Amino acid sequence: MAAWQRWSATPHRKVRARRKRAAVGLEDRSTGLRGPARYNGQFMPELLAGKTALVLGVANKWSIAYAIASAFVREGASLVLTYQGERQQQTVEELGAELKAVRVLNCDVTRQEDLDHLVAELKQLAPIHTVVHSIAFANREDLTRPFVETGREGYLLAQEVSAYSLIAVSRAVAPLMSAGGSIATLTYLGSTRVVQNYNVMGVAKAALEACMRYLANDLGPANIRVNAISAGPIKTASARAVKDFSKMLGAANIAPLRRNTDPAEVADAAVFLASDLGRGVTGNILFVDAGFHIIGLSSVD
Repeated sequence: MAAWQRWSATPHRKVRARRKRAAVGLEDRSTGLRGPARYNGQFMPELLAGKTALVLGVANKWSIAYAIASAFVREGASLVLTYQGERQQQTVEELGAELKAVRVLNCDVTRQEDLDHLVAELKQLAPIHTVVHSIAFANREDLTRPFVETGREGYLLAQEVSAYSLIAVSRAVAPLMSAGGSIATLTYLGSTRVVQNYNVMGVAKAALEACMRYLANDLGPANIRVNAISAGPIKTASARAVKDFSKMLGAANIAPLRRNTDPAEVADAAVFLASDLGRGVTGNILFVDAGFHIIGLSSVD
C-alpha cells in the first residue's frame, strides 16, 4: 500500500469504528465516555430554558424522579420539588439544594390541604410549564402474595396514591399552566401484562394509564399535554418492595437492546415530552425499556 493510501485509510477506519461504537450505544459522541449513549446537548442545549417544572416523587438519588429533575435542570428549567412528610424532608431538601431548586415543598397527595398549600406556593412561580408525577405506593404484603388475596383496603390505597393522585394533581395545577405545557406520569408494562408479584400495582398502573388518556382529552383544549413514560425495570428503593425484583432485571437477556434501562434514558424522554419538541404528543405511552415491550416468545435461553 502506498504511503498516501495508508494515510487516508487510517482515519476512515477510526471513523467507522467510532460510528460503530456509538451505534450500539457504547460511546457518547459528545463526551467520549463509554456506556449507554447519552443525550447530546452539543446541538440542542437548554431545551427547557425559561420553563418552570414541578417534579413530585423524588425520594433519593436513585429514584427515577431525581434523574428527571436533574435532566430538567441541565436543560435550563427552574425546578420545584415535593416531599412527603418529615421522614423524606431532609433528604429531598438536600437534593433540592444540590439541584438549585427554587422551592422544596411538603405535599402528601392524599391530603387536599397539602395540595391547596402546594397551589398557593406555585402561584408565586406561575405559570407552571411542566409537571412530572412519579408517585406510586402499595402495601408490601400485596406485592408478595397472590393477587386474588389483595384486601379491600390495600387495593383502595394503591389506587388512591398511584392513580387518583394524577387526577388530583392535574386538577390542582392545570389552572396555573396558563401557557399550556406538559404533564407526564410514570408507568410500567405490568399494567397490561401479568408480571409476577407486581399484582395490585399492575392494576393501579392500568388505572393510571386510563386516567392519563382521559386527562389528555380534558386538558387538550388548554394546550396541556398529558402522557406516560413506561420505563423498564430500574433498581430503585421502591422497586425493592416487589418480591424477587431481581428476576425482572432478567429482561435484559431478551430485550432487543440486550440491556436494562438507564434512568438517564427515562429522564431524556421526559425532557422531550416537556419541551417544545413534544408539542404534538399527548395521550401516549412512551416506552423506554430497551424494547422489551415488543417481545412475545424469545429464542434466548
